[in-house]
Amino acid sequence: MFKYRDEATAKKIVAGISDFGIKARFMHICGTHQDTIVRFGLTQMLEDAGIEVHQGPGCPVCVTTSHEVADAITLARNGVTVCAFGDLMRVPTTIGSLFDAKTDGADVRIVYSIEDAVRMAGEQTKPLTFVGVGFETTAPSTGVPLIKGGLPENFSIYSCHRYTMPAVEAIIGLGENTIDGFIMPGHVAVITGMDPFYDLLKRYNLPQVVAGFEPLDMLMACYMLAKQLYEKEARAENEYTRLVRDSGNVRAKEIIRQVFHPIDMNWRGFPVIPKSVMAINDEFAAFDAHKVHEDILAKTPAVAEEAKGCSCGQVLRGLITSEQCPMFGKGCKPTSPMGPCMVSAEGNCNIAYRFRGRL
Repeated sequence: MFKYRDEATAKKIVAGISDFGIKARFMHICGTHQDTIVRFGLTQMLEDAGIEVHQGPGCPVCVTTSHEVADAITLARNGVTVCAFGDLMRVPTTIGSLFDAKTDGADVRIVYSIEDAVRMAGEQTKPLTFVGVGFETTAPSTGVPLIKGGLPENFSIYSCHRYTMPAVEAIIGLGENTIDGFIMPGHVAVITGMDPFYDLLKRYNLPQVVAGFEPLDMLMACYMLAKQLYEKEARAENEYTRLVRDSGNVRAKEIIRQVFHPIDMNWRGFPVIPKSVMAINDEFAAFDAHKVHEDILAKTPAVAEEAKGCSCGQVLRGLITSEQCPMFGKGCKPTSPMGPCMVSAEGNCNIAYRFRGRL
């Protein structure tokens, strides 16, 4: 739990929230924020002060659709070496998972970086595809090899990368639940800077605080949001000043702009979200798996978005907690996941299961 000094500070922050005398419901867009909240037992502390905090669509593996996973499986089962990060391997679909494809003899490999995949492609002649997953935090690293050039001709990228802010707008636009303020992901803001949050403020006039990942960061973000509500003045504020600058990471933003362009596409649990997914620019079409392997991807069978009884979509939209899913801890466990929220270490269900009793 907290170190002694941090515990005293935490109590002061929570007392300050209580002094505002408000009841509010906040949403964060980050799996690491959820891990911090649950791991350090912040849920009850905040609820005692009148604050509910719910996780939104902040787990990149979780929001990747079943169809995208099925595309990767189809590539693997049709002679393409498929490389991806470990969490994606176990995501179940109605045609199995990437690990199932590997068990059936397909060439599926876990990598720790896109550089691993590029190296492996150079060591073979058969086609190899890297599945890129994540938000603005990981997209630049996917783009670097394309900009550097000199890639093996048998290498391609299947982009599942997503832009963060369109999903926040989708949450607001759906109007399914009341959100009084957003705790924004600090690592995304390190890349984007504060401009996207200022833009959202102009359009929706909702309180926002960009937060770091320590327990005191989360408590301070809630304090700052509560203060905005108390003062009846919505602002986009930066709690994570030790790393986030208004301008963000200029070079990383330029890489994203050079390599990707936004397209309309659905997310798991969401309808189509305009300009929310990063597609590879035509300049790099020779390494875009959607185009290179168009004939194989046309064979991808239709898959159900969720397994019967799985409520990942509702969890990602903040409509229910993981524990409210009827399959949680019963048919769905980390050892036998029914959906990606129980697979990924950033998934709400996986976090809730690992830290049962700390809520």
